[in-house]
Order: sequence, then structure tokens, then C-alpha cells
Amino acid sequence: GARFGMASRRAVRGLARMCASTSTSALTNTTGMRTEVMHTRTVCSLPHGFSRDIDVWQGRSRPQSSSASLTHRRALSNKPYDSVYGGPKPPNNRVTLRRLMQKYRAGERISVVTAYDYPSAVAVDQSGIDVLLVGDSAAMVVHGHDTTLPITLEEMLTHCRAVARGAQRPLLVGDLPFGSYEQSPGQAVASATRMLKEGSMDAVKLEGGSAGRITTVQTLVDAGIAVMGHVGLTPQSISVLGGFRPQGRTLDEAASVVDKALALQNAGCFAIVLECVPRSVAAAVTEALDIPTIGIGAGDQTSGQVLVYHDLLGFTAHPHHKKVTPKFSKQYADVGTVIAKALEQFKNEVHAGTFPSQLHSPYRLGTEDSFLLADRLREKGLGKAADAVLAALEEEKGE
Repeated sequence: GARFGMASRRAVRGLARMCASTSTSALTNTTGMRTEVMHTRTVCSLPHGFSRDIDVWQGRSRPQSSSASLTHRRALSNKPYDSVYGGPKPPNNRVTLRRLMQKYRAGERISVVTAYDYPSAVAVDQSGIDVLLVGDSAAMVVHGHDTTLPITLEEMLTHCRAVARGAQRPLLVGDLPFGSYEQSPGQAVASATRMLKEGSMDAVKLEGGSAGRITTVQTLVDAGIAVMGHVGLTPQSISVLGGFRPQGRTLDEAASVVDKALALQNAGCFAIVLECVPRSVAAAVTEALDIPTIGIGAGDQTSGQVLVYHDLLGFTAHPHHKKVTPKFSKQYADVGTVIAKALEQFKNEVHAGTFPSQLHSPYRLGTEDSFLLADRLREKGLGKAADAVLAALEEEKGE
């Protein structure tokens, strides 16, 4: 038995030497000289009863403590212990569905802005807004249509890509436009997949709470796509609703709004937009659900609020925009007036010849090259052009 045990231990030590991988660490001794030490640390799969963490040091000495002057590299994975993905990480303050739900459960209000392009996305990103919705309202606000119906999936994808390039922090939600998901759940999955893959969105939003829409939401969620619902006034259904009319103002309509919201939650939606419904109805829905409600023209009882970028900034005073700006929208700035004044000032300075001044004409041709260019122009019979070069040179010298 003793011989067998001794032989087994020899076998284990031999196997340990074979399976060990080495890495070199630099150990600095008390005299400041560097001694190369071979450090092997691995876990070998040994015969039954002998699996162990092997630590083999070859060299003059082994460090006695972590306080020793030692650069110690362990032969382990370089991935963070709390992650299965070692690639680039999003910003630490990036709003995810998990963080959104944490905020909701803590009773904190959720801010949402609808925007459609890179410059507005950058502004929204820097403001700390929680969610950026790339809405199909771009059809009205950006493209000049009277309804949201004309915008296509391809156009929405263009807006989504621009927004995704400008916004790094907020959760990005893309509206599925009319005609891109109603035919079948399969069509919805195909369109939503493009929103995520090509548009770089985090989630999609769709309108309505009919039985068919509930099936579509379930299919999308089963496909791994996060969905935001939308009940109340659903602009894509204005032909059925009879125009942009508030919803939930009768008993049956109010009960229908609550029922649809509950059905969307049960289908897997992570949040629901409540548009143009009475404050009391929005309060009932918010209380009935276990997911955030985002109000727009629905009073102050929802979990959060959404407004359109152009509306809240007072972006334009054009008659069309005034026509499509809803009554419930609060204007926080008068950007449209600032823009109009700036454009008028530019026009006046151009007509007066005061823009650009020398300050806004920064590029110069050297003196020698200016004379050579003038000579070359004269050789071509372009005397006035040559005189213009020399006159500009004189003006630049007099700056």
C-alpha cells in the first residue's frame, strides 16, 4: 500500500509538470536587481481524488506576501468576473430596460423625447433624457405630411440610424410605421428585426391593443425583441377613429383603454404610451399595470412623459407645424423665432456685402504665389482676374 501511494504521488507530480503552463513574472529583490521567476498556476484534471490547484515556483525564492515588489500576472481569463462578454462596454450611465425598470420601481419619473436626426439626438443625449423615441411622427414634423401614414420603413430606418449615431446614453425605441407590421406577426418580426439590426434601436413601438396586435406583441417578445405598446389615440388608426380625436372619454372607451393596456402588458410589453386620454383614465391604467406608462396629453398621473423635440423647443412658426402641434404640448423655448432672426440677419448681411468679413475668410495664398498666379492669368488674357488676385492680396496685407 505504501509503495502504491508513493507511486501515485510521483505520477501526480509528473502529470502536474506536464499540464502546467508557465508565465514569467519580474521579481525585484532588495538590491534593486531583477530576477526572472517562472510562475505556474493552473488547475489540472488529475486522477480521482487528486484534482487540486497547483502552484509551482521555479527560481531563487517565492514572494512572501502581496506587499513584495512584484508584477504578478495570473494565467486566467481577462474577462470581467461579472460579464460573459469582454468586448467594448456601453457607457456606465447607459439606460437599459433593467435600469428603466429600476427607476420605475423606485417611483422615479421617466423622461422621453421624440427626435428624428443626429443633431437632435446629440442634444437629447447630453440632456440626460431617459428614452429617445424615433417616432413615425417624423412624417408630419420632418417630411411635411398631414398624418403619420405616408412614412415608410426605409425612411424610418434612415432616421433611426442617424439618431443612433448621436445618442449613446438613452434607451432607443423605434416606431414601426404603418404598413410594416399589420399583415402578420411574421411581417412584424421582419420589420422589427431590421429596426434593431439596421437601425441600431434597442426596442420597437407599435400601436393598438386588438387581439391581432396582442398576438403580434407576443410573437415579437418571443423573438427576443423588446416592445413598447401604445393605446388611446393611435395616429395610425385615424381612418377608423375619425381623425385625431381624444380617446377614453366615455365609459366604454375608458374601459377599453384599460383592457388593452392590461392585454399588452400580459403579452410582454415593457412600457405603454397613453396618448390623449383623460387624466383619470391614465391614472387607472398606471395603477393597474406593473410596467411604466408614458403619457402624452394624458395628464400627470403616468410614470413618465413624452414630447416631440420640435414641439417642446418651439422649433418652427411655419403654418404647417402650427397645424400639427398638439394643444397639450408645452413649449419650453422659442427656437423658431431665434432661427428666423438668424436667417434674416444672414440674408441681410449677404445682400449688403458685409458677410463674410476677413475674419470669416481664413485661407490665404502666399505673396509669391499670388504674383505668379497673376502673371499666369495675364498670359491667358485674363487681366481682370489677375488684378483681382493682386487687389485681394493688398486687402489682406492691410488687415
